[in-house]
Amino acid sequence: MRQIANNIGFWLALVWVGQLLTGCADSHQVHLSPELPSPRIQAGQSLYVALARDGAYGEHHYPGSGLMLSQAIATPLLKRLTRVELARHTENLNEALSSARKGGYDLLCYPQILHWEDRATEWSARSDKVTVKLTLFEVASANALRSALIEGQSGLATFGGDHPQDLLPAPLEAFTDSLF
Repeated sequence: MRQIANNIGFWLALVWVGQLLTGCADSHQVHLSPELPSPRIQAGQSLYVALARDGAYGEHHYPGSGLMLSQAIATPLLKRLTRVELARHTENLNEALSSARKGGYDLLCYPQILHWEDRATEWSARSDKVTVKLTLFEVASANALRSALIEGQSGLATFGGDHPQDLLPAPLEAFTDSLF
């Protein structure tokens, strides 16, 4: 009987540790738009990355979040394309397409922050969250080539220092992989 109780205690402890570790892990998802075909862009093409408008959550505004998102988008693409440039200021879609045309770019990535929530997770037990939409356009035709919704959420045991932008590199790498 004691052996059974020890086994049950062992399994309960193992389940508890598993749940604790699961709470530590960040999660993210990339939802690629199914209605757009999978483009195959070439390494010789050039890309203009629009500067996203800063994110907000309720009354909290996050200055610089748009720049952080645009920089995070450019990072994996710089490894694969010969020319990538970030916009210097926010533009609506038509302005961004015009800037990309004037600059002689082949492609435009137009990012939008839909949700940006930076929490003090280590003491509030509320996760950092981010949701962004990316649309890749062919500049000459202004046709959308690929669209993706990226969602991320931090784990609960962050021990400080995590922010929404820290949830972006892995899903942005997956988005980039879908383009080549």
